[in-house]
Amino acid sequence: QVQLVESGGGLVQPGGSLRVSCKASGSIFSITAMGWYRQAPGKERELVARAITSSNPIYADSVKGRFAISRDYAQNMVYLQMNSLKPEDTAVYYCNAIVADRGTRRNRDYWGQGTQVTVSS
Repeated sequence: QVQLVESGGGLVQPGGSLRVSCKASGSIFSITAMGWYRQAPGKERELVARAITSSNPIYADSVKGRFAISRDYAQNMVYLQMNSLKPEDTAVYYCNAIVADRGTRRNRDYWGQGTQVTVSS
């Protein structure tokens, strides 16, 4: 089994910064991609940023220039640095990873439990 655990959410004022982290653990054979999605109340879950192994990261248009995704391949971690935060960034942020486990060696989607990010004065 593979687990994703997020940390680092919280309350921040508009214009502020926050970093969320996610660690993948368990029976990991390989990780193809790690990324972040978010879901605001009453809205569908949307992609925020994704870091694909050996490829350039991709970002939602709404966060380009403000958010930066990075990975620590040795620790199976992914980070999302969020700058110039806006109230509309308020959402539950979910870590996502495409992982092949040691048993099946087949890629599967895994999700974390989510961490709340609130941008408010």
